[in-house]
Amino acid sequence: MKLYYSPGACSLSPHIALREAGLAFEPVLAPTRTHKLPDGGDFYQINPLGYVPVLELDDGTRLREGPVIVQYVADQAPQKNLAPANGTLARYRLQEWLTFIGTEIHKTFSPLFNASMPEEGKQMSRDRLDNRFRWVDGELKGKDYLLGDTFTVADGYLYTVTRWTKPMNIDLAPYPNLWAHHQRVATRPAVQEALRVEGLLGK
Repeated sequence: MKLYYSPGACSLSPHIALREAGLAFEPVLAPTRTHKLPDGGDFYQINPLGYVPVLELDDGTRLREGPVIVQYVADQAPQKNLAPANGTLARYRLQEWLTFIGTEIHKTFSPLFNASMPEEGKQMSRDRLDNRFRWVDGELKGKDYLLGDTFTVADGYLYTVTRWTKPMNIDLAPYPNLWAHHQRVATRPAVQEALRVEGLLGK
């Protein structure tokens, strides 16, 4: 398999999932600014929408959208318990978290990365993130991970988007349970390896 990624982008989530699952794959750098692949190819030929992540399977089939990719990855290594079994309520809880992180946190960061966005619009995003972070902080009270005691692909996704607080000068200290989760996930060997490959250690 091949994972097309851009360092520190949302593609870090499936990158973490693949390493947690112990699956063989090739990480392929696909910078979102230039869209030029290491072999000189055009990333738009891989994904006409131009964004990461894309997971290319052994047969050439391609999957887009991080929440879908991480569930596919988890299902390839069920013994790793990265996602509850399909059809269970716990699996729907996982999907609930993946959807929430994608729509309520991930997308709320987008205006902050947009240089042309007026400060008023950026402040609205910061306020919304504060609201969402406070809620997640409450949900994490007394738990190591989003679904309880077991790390899942949703935790990798939450870690990925909360990494963006640093370059955006958002302090996680007011959310002690979320901050503890962030630090806990960061120490996992698979996460450290993904960060190393993407050149993100210490950043």
